[in-house]
Amino acid sequence: MLAFCALAPVMDAFAKATPPEVPVAQILVARFGIQVALLYPLLLAMRLPARTTLRAAAFHAARALTLILATFCFFTALRAMPLADAIAIFFVSPFIVSLMGAVFLKEPIGWRRITASLVGFGGALLVIRPSFSDLGAIALLPLATAALFAGYMLLTRAMSQKAHPLVVQAHTSLAATVLVLPPVMLADGSGNAFLDPVMPSGFALFTLAGVGLIATVSHVLLTYALRMAPAGLVSSLQYFEIIGATLVGYLAFGDLPTPLTILGIAIIIASGLYTIARERRIEREARPVPPA
Repeated sequence: MLAFCALAPVMDAFAKATPPEVPVAQILVARFGIQVALLYPLLLAMRLPARTTLRAAAFHAARALTLILATFCFFTALRAMPLADAIAIFFVSPFIVSLMGAVFLKEPIGWRRITASLVGFGGALLVIRPSFSDLGAIALLPLATAALFAGYMLLTRAMSQKAHPLVVQAHTSLAATVLVLPPVMLADGSGNAFLDPVMPSGFALFTLAGVGLIATVSHVLLTYALRMAPAGLVSSLQYFEIIGATLVGYLAFGDLPTPLTILGIAIIIASGLYTIARERRIEREARPVPPA
Protein backbone atom coordinates (compact mmCIF):
# COMPACT_ATOMS: atom_id res chain seq x y z
CA MET A 1 0.00 0.00 0.00
CA LEU A 2 2.89 2.37 0.71
CA ALA A 3 4.33 1.54 -2.71
CA PHE A 4 0.96 2.45 -4.23
CA CYS A 5 1.06 5.76 -2.34
CA ALA A 6 4.49 6.50 -3.80
CA LEU A 7 3.58 5.61 -7.39
CA ALA A 8 0.05 7.03 -7.70
CA PRO A 9 1.14 10.72 -7.59
CA VAL A 10 3.63 10.00 -10.38
CA MET A 11 0.76 8.65 -12.52
CA ASP A 12 -1.23 11.79 -11.72
CA ALA A 13 1.74 13.95 -12.69
CA PHE A 14 1.95 12.23 -16.09
CA ALA A 15 -1.77 12.91 -16.58
CA LYS A 16 -1.40 16.56 -15.55
CA ALA A 17 1.61 16.98 -17.87
CA THR A 18 -0.26 15.59 -20.88
CA PRO A 19 -0.80 18.47 -23.35
CA PRO A 20 -4.25 20.08 -22.98
CA GLU A 21 -5.26 19.29 -26.57
CA VAL A 22 -5.44 15.60 -25.59
CA PRO A 23 -8.94 15.09 -24.12
CA VAL A 24 -9.32 13.50 -20.70
CA ALA A 25 -11.22 10.53 -22.16
CA GLN A 26 -8.26 9.74 -24.43
CA ILE A 27 -6.00 9.66 -21.37
CA LEU A 28 -8.41 7.12 -19.88
CA VAL A 29 -8.20 4.99 -23.03
CA ALA A 30 -4.41 4.92 -22.72
CA ARG A 31 -4.60 4.24 -18.99
CA PHE A 32 -6.82 1.17 -19.30
CA GLY A 33 -5.74 -0.02 -22.74
CA ILE A 34 -2.10 -0.27 -21.69
CA GLN A 35 -3.17 -2.22 -18.60
CA VAL A 36 -4.96 -4.74 -20.81
CA ALA A 37 -1.90 -5.06 -23.07
CA LEU A 38 0.39 -5.64 -20.09
CA LEU A 39 -1.72 -7.81 -17.80
CA TYR A 40 -3.28 -10.43 -20.08
CA PRO A 41 0.07 -11.74 -21.39
CA LEU A 42 1.19 -11.85 -17.75
CA LEU A 43 -1.87 -13.96 -16.86
CA LEU A 44 -1.00 -16.40 -19.63
CA ALA A 45 2.65 -16.57 -18.57
CA MET A 46 1.64 -17.28 -14.95
CA ARG A 47 -1.10 -19.72 -16.10
CA LEU A 48 -3.74 -17.88 -14.11
CA PRO A 49 -7.40 -18.54 -15.03
CA ALA A 50 -8.69 -15.80 -17.32
CA ARG A 51 -12.28 -17.09 -17.52
CA THR A 52 -14.92 -15.49 -15.35
CA THR A 53 -18.54 -16.02 -14.36
CA LEU A 54 -21.43 -13.75 -15.34
CA ARG A 55 -21.76 -12.54 -11.73
CA ALA A 56 -18.06 -11.77 -11.52
CA ALA A 57 -18.22 -9.97 -14.87
CA ALA A 58 -20.93 -7.71 -13.44
CA PHE A 59 -18.64 -6.88 -10.51
CA HIS A 60 -15.78 -6.13 -12.89
CA ALA A 61 -18.02 -3.81 -14.91
CA ALA A 62 -19.20 -2.00 -11.75
CA ARG A 63 -15.62 -1.65 -10.52
CA ALA A 64 -14.52 -0.38 -13.93
CA LEU A 65 -17.34 2.19 -14.09
CA THR A 66 -16.54 3.64 -10.66
CA LEU A 67 -12.85 3.85 -11.56
CA ILE A 68 -13.56 5.48 -14.94
CA LEU A 69 -15.75 8.16 -13.37
CA ALA A 70 -13.34 8.72 -10.47
CA THR A 71 -10.34 9.04 -12.78
CA PHE A 72 -12.22 11.32 -15.19
CA CYS A 73 -13.19 13.69 -12.36
CA PHE A 74 -9.68 13.72 -10.92
CA PHE A 75 -7.78 14.17 -14.19
CA THR A 76 -10.15 17.01 -15.11
CA ALA A 77 -9.47 18.69 -11.75
CA LEU A 78 -5.69 18.29 -12.19
CA ARG A 79 -5.76 20.45 -15.31
CA ALA A 80 -6.74 23.44 -13.16
CA MET A 81 -5.46 22.60 -9.66
CA PRO A 82 -2.07 21.93 -8.05
CA LEU A 83 -1.46 18.20 -7.58
CA ALA A 84 -1.11 18.35 -3.78
CA ASP A 85 -4.32 20.40 -3.39
CA ALA A 86 -6.37 17.99 -5.48
CA ILE A 87 -5.08 14.94 -3.61
CA ALA A 88 -5.57 16.61 -0.22
CA ILE A 89 -9.25 17.24 -1.07
CA PHE A 90 -9.52 13.68 -2.35
CA PHE A 91 -8.57 12.40 1.08
CA VAL A 92 -12.07 12.41 2.40
CA SER A 93 -12.07 9.01 0.68
CA PRO A 94 -10.70 7.00 3.67
CA PHE A 95 -13.49 8.44 5.82
CA ILE A 96 -16.08 7.30 3.27
CA VAL A 97 -14.40 3.89 2.89
CA SER A 98 -14.46 3.29 6.65
CA LEU A 99 -18.16 4.06 6.90
CA MET A 100 -19.09 2.09 3.77
CA GLY A 101 -16.90 -0.82 4.86
CA ALA A 102 -18.77 -0.97 8.16
CA VAL A 103 -22.17 -0.82 6.42
CA PHE A 104 -21.62 -3.11 3.42
CA LEU A 105 -18.72 -5.41 4.39
CA LYS A 106 -19.52 -5.54 8.12
CA GLU A 107 -15.98 -4.47 8.99
CA PRO A 108 -15.61 -3.21 12.59
CA ILE A 109 -15.37 0.55 13.14
CA GLY A 110 -15.17 2.27 16.50
CA TRP A 111 -15.86 5.79 17.66
CA ARG A 112 -12.13 6.61 17.74
CA ARG A 113 -11.70 5.83 14.04
CA ILE A 114 -14.82 7.84 13.23
CA THR A 115 -13.46 10.78 15.24
CA ALA A 116 -10.06 10.56 13.53
CA SER A 117 -11.75 10.44 10.13
CA LEU A 118 -13.83 13.52 10.97
CA VAL A 119 -10.69 15.37 12.03
CA GLY A 120 -9.05 14.38 8.74
CA PHE A 121 -12.13 15.61 6.87
CA GLY A 122 -11.80 18.94 8.70
CA GLY A 123 -8.22 19.16 7.43
CA ALA A 124 -9.46 18.56 3.90
CA LEU A 125 -11.93 21.43 4.30
CA LEU A 126 -9.01 23.77 4.99
CA VAL A 127 -7.76 22.91 1.50
CA ILE A 128 -11.17 22.99 -0.19
CA ARG A 129 -12.16 26.46 0.97
CA PRO A 130 -9.43 28.55 -0.76
CA SER A 131 -9.47 26.27 -3.81
CA PHE A 132 -13.23 26.76 -4.14
CA SER A 133 -12.81 30.54 -3.84
CA ASP A 134 -10.20 30.57 -6.63
CA LEU A 135 -11.55 27.89 -9.00
CA GLY A 136 -15.25 27.53 -8.24
CA ALA A 137 -17.05 24.21 -8.70
CA ILE A 138 -14.03 22.46 -10.23
CA ALA A 139 -12.55 22.31 -6.70
CA LEU A 140 -15.38 19.89 -5.83
CA LEU A 141 -14.32 17.34 -8.46
CA PRO A 142 -11.80 15.68 -6.08
CA LEU A 143 -14.72 15.23 -3.65
CA ALA A 144 -16.64 13.37 -6.35
CA THR A 145 -13.49 11.34 -6.98
CA ALA A 146 -13.33 10.46 -3.28
CA ALA A 147 -16.89 9.11 -3.20
CA LEU A 148 -16.42 7.10 -6.39
CA PHE A 149 -13.02 5.75 -5.32
CA ALA A 150 -14.52 4.61 -2.02
CA GLY A 151 -16.93 2.41 -3.99
CA TYR A 152 -14.01 1.16 -6.08
CA MET A 153 -12.04 0.23 -2.94
CA LEU A 154 -14.94 -1.72 -1.45
CA LEU A 155 -15.61 -3.59 -4.69
CA THR A 156 -11.89 -4.40 -4.87
CA ARG A 157 -11.93 -5.66 -1.29
CA ALA A 158 -14.95 -7.89 -1.99
CA MET A 159 -13.51 -9.31 -5.23
CA SER A 160 -9.88 -9.76 -4.20
CA GLN A 161 -10.90 -12.44 -1.68
CA LYS A 162 -12.25 -14.68 -4.46
CA ALA A 163 -9.77 -14.23 -7.31
CA HIS A 164 -6.08 -13.56 -7.87
CA PRO A 165 -5.32 -9.79 -7.79
CA LEU A 166 -3.82 -9.87 -11.29
CA VAL A 167 -6.97 -11.53 -12.64
CA VAL A 168 -9.16 -8.94 -10.91
CA GLN A 169 -7.10 -6.05 -12.27
CA ALA A 170 -6.92 -7.46 -15.81
CA HIS A 171 -10.67 -8.06 -16.10
CA THR A 172 -11.49 -4.64 -14.66
CA SER A 173 -9.09 -2.98 -17.10
CA LEU A 174 -10.72 -4.81 -20.00
CA ALA A 175 -14.18 -3.79 -18.83
CA ALA A 176 -13.05 -0.18 -18.47
CA THR A 177 -11.54 -0.17 -21.97
CA VAL A 178 -14.76 -1.59 -23.43
CA LEU A 179 -16.78 1.11 -21.64
CA VAL A 180 -14.63 4.14 -22.45
CA LEU A 181 -13.34 3.38 -25.97
CA PRO A 182 -16.67 3.46 -27.93
CA PRO A 183 -17.66 7.00 -26.76
CA VAL A 184 -14.22 8.28 -27.73
CA MET A 185 -14.43 6.67 -31.18
CA LEU A 186 -17.95 8.00 -31.75
CA ALA A 187 -16.86 11.51 -30.72
CA ASP A 188 -14.05 11.60 -33.31
CA GLY A 189 -14.37 14.91 -35.18
CA SER A 190 -17.15 16.22 -32.93
CA GLY A 191 -15.03 18.94 -31.34
CA ASN A 192 -16.03 17.81 -27.84
CA ALA A 193 -13.27 18.99 -25.49
CA PHE A 194 -13.59 15.93 -23.23
CA LEU A 195 -14.05 13.15 -25.81
CA ASP A 196 -12.84 14.08 -29.31
CA PRO A 197 -9.50 12.22 -29.77
CA VAL A 198 -6.42 13.77 -31.37
CA MET A 199 -3.21 12.39 -32.82
CA PRO A 200 -0.84 12.78 -29.84
CA SER A 201 2.57 14.40 -30.21
CA GLY A 202 5.79 12.71 -29.17
CA PHE A 203 5.65 14.18 -25.67
CA ALA A 204 1.97 13.24 -25.30
CA LEU A 205 2.80 9.65 -26.30
CA PHE A 206 5.40 9.61 -23.52
CA THR A 207 3.00 10.94 -20.88
CA LEU A 208 0.17 8.61 -21.97
CA ALA A 209 2.50 5.62 -21.80
CA GLY A 210 3.60 6.74 -18.33
CA VAL A 211 -0.01 6.96 -17.15
CA GLY A 212 -0.79 3.45 -18.38
CA LEU A 213 2.38 1.78 -17.09
CA ILE A 214 2.34 3.32 -13.61
CA ALA A 215 -1.42 2.82 -13.26
CA THR A 216 -0.91 -0.88 -13.97
CA VAL A 217 1.80 -1.39 -11.37
CA SER A 218 0.24 0.81 -8.68
CA HIS A 219 -3.25 -0.65 -8.88
CA VAL A 220 -1.97 -4.23 -8.84
CA LEU A 221 -0.22 -3.30 -5.59
CA LEU A 222 -3.45 -1.76 -4.28
CA THR A 223 -5.39 -4.92 -5.13
CA TYR A 224 -2.85 -7.06 -3.26
CA ALA A 225 -3.10 -4.75 -0.24
CA LEU A 226 -6.89 -4.95 -0.17
CA ARG A 227 -6.68 -8.73 -0.40
CA MET A 228 -4.65 -8.91 2.81
CA ALA A 229 -6.19 -6.22 5.05
CA PRO A 230 -9.55 -4.55 5.78
CA ALA A 231 -10.52 -1.72 3.44
CA GLY A 232 -10.75 0.84 6.26
CA LEU A 233 -7.19 0.14 7.48
CA VAL A 234 -5.70 0.08 3.97
CA SER A 235 -7.41 3.38 3.10
CA SER A 236 -5.90 4.95 6.22
CA LEU A 237 -2.40 4.19 4.90
CA GLN A 238 -3.36 6.09 1.76
CA TYR A 239 -2.84 9.35 3.65
CA PHE A 240 0.86 8.97 2.95
CA GLU A 241 0.10 9.66 -0.73
CA ILE A 242 -0.16 13.34 0.20
CA ILE A 243 3.58 13.44 0.97
CA GLY A 244 4.43 11.99 -2.44
CA ALA A 245 1.96 14.31 -4.18
CA THR A 246 3.48 17.40 -2.54
CA LEU A 247 7.00 16.34 -3.53
CA VAL A 248 6.07 15.37 -7.10
CA GLY A 249 4.01 18.55 -7.55
CA TYR A 250 6.96 20.69 -6.51
CA LEU A 251 9.58 18.83 -8.56
CA ALA A 252 7.47 18.51 -11.72
CA PHE A 253 5.40 21.72 -11.73
CA GLY A 254 6.91 24.02 -9.10
CA ASP A 255 3.69 23.97 -7.06
CA LEU A 256 4.22 24.89 -3.42
CA PRO A 257 1.29 24.43 -1.00
CA THR A 258 -0.02 27.52 0.79
CA PRO A 259 0.33 27.67 4.59
CA LEU A 260 -3.38 26.82 4.96
CA THR A 261 -2.95 23.82 2.66
CA ILE A 262 0.08 22.67 4.67
CA LEU A 263 -1.96 22.94 7.88
CA GLY A 264 -4.77 20.92 6.31
CA ILE A 265 -2.32 18.27 5.08
CA ALA A 266 -0.73 18.04 8.54
CA ILE A 267 -4.12 17.49 10.16
CA ILE A 268 -5.01 14.82 7.59
CA ILE A 269 -1.72 12.96 8.09
CA ALA A 270 -2.00 13.16 11.89
CA SER A 271 -5.50 11.65 11.83
CA GLY A 272 -4.26 8.88 9.53
CA LEU A 273 -1.31 8.08 11.78
CA TYR A 274 -3.59 7.93 14.80
CA THR A 275 -5.93 5.52 13.00
CA ILE A 276 -3.02 3.25 12.04
CA ALA A 277 -1.64 3.22 15.59
CA ARG A 278 -5.09 2.49 17.00
CA GLU A 279 -5.67 -0.41 14.59
CA ARG A 280 -2.28 -1.95 15.43
CA ARG A 281 -3.09 -1.77 19.14
CA ILE A 282 -6.49 -3.44 18.63
CA GLU A 283 -4.84 -6.16 16.54
CA ARG A 284 -2.29 -6.90 19.27
CA GLU A 285 -4.97 -7.02 21.97
CA ALA A 286 -7.11 -9.39 19.87
CA ARG A 287 -4.36 -11.99 19.47
CA PRO A 288 -4.98 -15.09 21.60
CA VAL A 289 -2.69 -15.54 24.58
CA PRO A 290 -0.74 -18.83 24.26
CA PRO A 291 -1.25 -21.29 27.14
CA ALA A 292 1.37 -21.39 29.87
